[in-house]
Amino acid sequence: MKIRIDRDKFADAVAWAARSLPARPTMPILAGMLIKAVDGIVTFSSFDYETSAEVEVAAQIFEDGKTLVSGKLLDAISRQLQNRPVTITTQENRTEIECGSSRFTLQSLPVAEYPVLPQMPPATGTVASNLFDIAVKQVITAAGKDELLPIYTGVRIEIDGDTLSLLSTDRYRMALKEIKWNPSAETEIAAAIIPAKVLGETVHSMGSGNEIVISLSSNSLGDGLMGFEGEGQGGKRQLTTRLLDGEFPKFRHLMDVKGNVVVRVKKEDLIAAVKRISLVAERNTALRMTINDNQIVLEAATGDQAQGSEAIEAVVERNNDDAEKITAVGFNPSYLADAVGALDTVYVHFAFTAPGQPCLLQGLNDVDGIPETDYKHVIMLMRLPV
Repeated sequence: MKIRIDRDKFADAVAWAARSLPARPTMPILAGMLIKAVDGIVTFSSFDYETSAEVEVAAQIFEDGKTLVSGKLLDAISRQLQNRPVTITTQENRTEIECGSSRFTLQSLPVAEYPVLPQMPPATGTVASNLFDIAVKQVITAAGKDELLPIYTGVRIEIDGDTLSLLSTDRYRMALKEIKWNPSAETEIAAAIIPAKVLGETVHSMGSGNEIVISLSSNSLGDGLMGFEGEGQGGKRQLTTRLLDGEFPKFRHLMDVKGNVVVRVKKEDLIAAVKRISLVAERNTALRMTINDNQIVLEAATGDQAQGSEAIEAVVERNNDDAEKITAVGFNPSYLADAVGALDTVYVHFAFTAPGQPCLLQGLNDVDGIPETDYKHVIMLMRLPV
């Protein structure tokens, strides 16, 4: 094999495929990245038996062929190359990389021992890449990170006609986003749970094209693959991942919070205040939000060592007699910052039912308008010290 490829396209393709390399390979061969050159296209591939990634890049090919080299080493080298064309040549059990005055020789791994990557499932439908990217970014903020509870580290994707729903939860917060998409046929109601980390990295890197193709091999949870195909820098990208197996918690009913107290505040002001006051918040303690008639006050402290407070102008509505009981609530500072940061509107709409009950956050662009319903984020409030 002998090819010549643009340096930036080479580095970007290798970096993307390297994301799916296993951190601790169960088999040494899985640490390799497969490079295949044929018909003017170079394909870089990685696989860990859970997730597979392929990226295609146009290149000048002098001789077709394929090679397998250390993925991490190839990624490290590609990042440091000069801005000159890259030439890759294979001879027997060696792979040579030349770029400008730099030359590297890597030992080639046995290609015959590398596992066959799974086939992309049949296309289920397409979705606008920019719309899907925003939806994924909003939802993964509520996904868990504890690998001992794998089902909570996933995002549940539900298909119902032309509506695509994304749901996530780590038991203390929940997110729901609904968007329109284009099913390839009259798709029945279907659902799948995909690792949030894989979903986030994949979708963000496929934003160069107008749409992303979503492929689902089974309508049953935990059975089959989900695939994504889209355009990245330089060419087509494909990824497949096995679905997470387990019963995803049913929490949609918790998203229908009817607020006894409604608070509307400017998003930029709130984010800045949360960042400032969180600096003095003691670990595992609540950020206190006191609700007054026309403002909220954020407070936090680290014992007697440091205290902080900040008032923010707000529109406050108390809808019934029970609302008078809600004068102060407690937030996990990180959860509040994540939820507010995920909104892409001018204002934040809070709906409170009781001091210790879930709080609903939604976005709105007009302080007197109606909150957007396509994205909802619920946070379990923390108890405040008496």
